[in-house]
Amino acid sequence: MLRDEDRIFTNLYGWHDWRLAGARQRGVWDNTKALIARGRDAIIDEIKESGLRGRGGAGFPTGLKWSFMPRTPKPERPHYLVINADESEPGTCKDRDILRFDPHRLIEGALVSGFAMAANACYIYIRGEFYNEASNIQVAIDEAYEAGLVGKNAAGTGWDFDIYLHRGAGAYICGEETALLESLEGKKGMPRNKPPFPAGAGLWGMPTTVNNVETIACVPEILRRGASWFDGIGRPKNTGTKIFCISGHVNQPCNVEEELGIPLRELLDKHAGGVRGGWDNLLAVVPGGSSTPAIPRSICEDVLMDFDALRSAKSALGTAGVIVMDKSTDIIYAVTRFAKFYMHESCGQCTPCREGSGWLYRVLKRMVKGKANVEEIDLLLEVTKQIEGHTICALGDAAAWPVQGLIQFFRPEMEARIKAYRDQAHRMAAE
Repeated sequence: MLRDEDRIFTNLYGWHDWRLAGARQRGVWDNTKALIARGRDAIIDEIKESGLRGRGGAGFPTGLKWSFMPRTPKPERPHYLVINADESEPGTCKDRDILRFDPHRLIEGALVSGFAMAANACYIYIRGEFYNEASNIQVAIDEAYEAGLVGKNAAGTGWDFDIYLHRGAGAYICGEETALLESLEGKKGMPRNKPPFPAGAGLWGMPTTVNNVETIACVPEILRRGASWFDGIGRPKNTGTKIFCISGHVNQPCNVEEELGIPLRELLDKHAGGVRGGWDNLLAVVPGGSSTPAIPRSICEDVLMDFDALRSAKSALGTAGVIVMDKSTDIIYAVTRFAKFYMHESCGQCTPCREGSGWLYRVLKRMVKGKANVEEIDLLLEVTKQIEGHTICALGDAAAWPVQGLIQFFRPEMEARIKAYRDQAHRMAAE
């Protein structure tokens, strides 16, 4: 369990002043100049040593991602840092609390991270529905400019750094980094083919790195306390703290910063008041937002909440949006709702996703009532395999994975639903 002194996000619940004065009292902007004075290579090496992995879902090593940027910037090819604040994954609300209650931690992280990648400008792409969050982050940006913390000679470092807030229009697809860049350029949010990767040709064709809000906000604290401190929390290759969003059938839904790798059962019992009706009433848990496969209670008993443990359990940590479902849940209907969401949010660019996500939803809608054949379960699985890995971005995978999890872990429930419908139809025919 994470010690209070090891928490990075000390105003996650908005109990303290989120403005500049309050942020400084909590250690934000504490000698930022000294952090930048270490130099680009030293900062990137420290982040690599810390083991920080992206907190947006994919879990890619952050320091390694930064190192893909060109070493020597050219005047005609400026570098950009883009912060992905388009938090759209159902079940996930971690970045929202950082944006509204700890915005200066993000802005300081943007300055340090931007310097490490030789970026003189940063764009924060925020979800359009986040009105209050956008308002708070803009106030914080204005305060930082007024205090000389960003802009010309940012924080007295000699580095010029501008930061801009861009409000999106509420499209889930814009959470994908290249679709986000397209939207930021004023075009329709549709993913780009890769390569070229953003580090080579990103925003306006210039070297760009896209990182999640939580990832960037962690950076200054890691540099202040040292890579060994962050690396000492969690397990090897799964280090540091993580904000978990716990919702659904628990007694106390909450956001909580905890140690990466905490057992799922301990996370629910200690922070969310346990499962509604007791642990024995648990049916399944979606561990990382709606795109990750739900895992049954038998796996939930011992599974650790980190990238590698959940991958071994045939699911994923994703955004750590933990959705708890007790035995009152119709698991087939729940996954059907997820399928409808991904069908609706598909940009339509790739045929497997455009056609396949709708096909999954329509078949599942029948299976909720049992109006299907048992053989169609295998057909459903086969279609998910035809979608997964055959699209430009991961939205196709996100549509396929919940259905794959349903079939893998809850196939008996699907077969029983089909059998019950058939038995009822036979009785009605006989009558």
